[in-house]
Amino acid sequence: MRMSATHLGSALIAMLALGGSPAMAASDPSAAKEVLKRSVAFETSLGKGQVPALAAYYAFVLKQAGYADGDIEITPMGETATLAATLKGSDPKLKPILLSGHMDVVAANKADWTRDPFVPVEENGYIFGRGAEDNKYDVAMMVSTMARLKKEGFRPKRAIILLLSGDEETSMTTTQALAKKYGTAELMLNGDGGGGSLTEDGKPILYKIQAGEKTYADFEVSFTDPGGHSSAPTATNPVYRMAKALECLEAYKFPPMSNELTRATLKIAATQNKDGKISAALANYAANPKDMAAADLLSTRPEFIGQIRTTCVPTLVSGGHAENALPQRAAFNINCRIFPGVPVEAVKAQLVEVIADPTATLKPANDATSSDASPLRKDVTAAVTRAVHARYPGLPIVPGMDAGATDSLYFRALGIPCYGVSTLFMKSSDGFAHGLNERVPVAGIGASLDQWYSVITALSK
Repeated sequence: MRMSATHLGSALIAMLALGGSPAMAASDPSAAKEVLKRSVAFETSLGKGQVPALAAYYAFVLKQAGYADGDIEITPMGETATLAATLKGSDPKLKPILLSGHMDVVAANKADWTRDPFVPVEENGYIFGRGAEDNKYDVAMMVSTMARLKKEGFRPKRAIILLLSGDEETSMTTTQALAKKYGTAELMLNGDGGGGSLTEDGKPILYKIQAGEKTYADFEVSFTDPGGHSSAPTATNPVYRMAKALECLEAYKFPPMSNELTRATLKIAATQNKDGKISAALANYAANPKDMAAADLLSTRPEFIGQIRTTCVPTLVSGGHAENALPQRAAFNINCRIFPGVPVEAVKAQLVEVIADPTATLKPANDATSSDASPLRKDVTAAVTRAVHARYPGLPIVPGMDAGATDSLYFRALGIPCYGVSTLFMKSSDGFAHGLNERVPVAGIGASLDQWYSVITALSK
């Protein structure tokens, strides 16, 4: 384990404040729950500098299970860090299997929460705290499973490498560094994607394997003008030109698209949706992606529009410099979630055509990376199906695509098959990731540990 003295010192202080860590026992939900609760206690949001301390805590848990210093590497990157922990394989010629998660969380305003977001509370069958769902639950399960494998003396044929990033919620700089270093792996299992759905009375609906995600891209559209005194209005006012461009963008819809992931997801959704018209549209579109009537109806629903087309929406606007002066500049940001396989440049070109104003300047606001969906590997599907069916026999296993982006993005871009296989089963009413009073159910921890253990051992033998 390599780490700067400053970060290591603060991490050890934090650990001592927590009172150390219990040794990880095989299939021990209580120990894994403790890892989760202590994880939530680290305020790992942007600018707090606590990610290295959390990484050191995870390293401590793993070393207690028998990992050597050389098996664990913590790499500080500014105020954040990455962690890599390796369980060596018996055949060094085989490419490793990666386990992925992120240690950072989005910010939380303590004044808005019912409970302090960084003081984990177990109440009414839930653990509350920022990051409990996104992504510290499955990170804690992966760390606990890696500890169990070591304590049991499990020797995989392929090396198993746990990779934890430190800024997935913001710039993903640590993610890019990890992808660059471990970009020749056999496959990656991501705890920050996929997972199970429950009805409001706790009955299982389906389990989704996330095998694709949309590309995140921002574009800035700006308009400039010499300006002047507000008492002498001109026809070239940048705010008016911006308003016209926004109207054009509002009226445009990117063409409907589909892949095997979205077709499978919508087909299952059709059987679950209680709205007859929506259910029929889901079934029709899954069977025929050229059904424009179905596509248009589904596009009116926020939960489905991201599954059937690229979406671009304005999210920020700015303009002017004084109340009594004509604006010299106006601009707005377009946030796009691009369907897998569609080049970023193609979307940019389409936006230029839609805005149809030669005086507008459109430029990328971030370094977008696109990736195609991962192939549905039979070994991965079989391993996940077997593990999930041990929890819920016969439950539908559905491949799916996420409208957002995870750490899988940069690994998929390198050609590494990535699969979101979170072990969380949640009711829709319990999903508070990025929101107030985020929480996860305690009852599923034992089954989550068994699921990770089953999938990892099956794919690494």
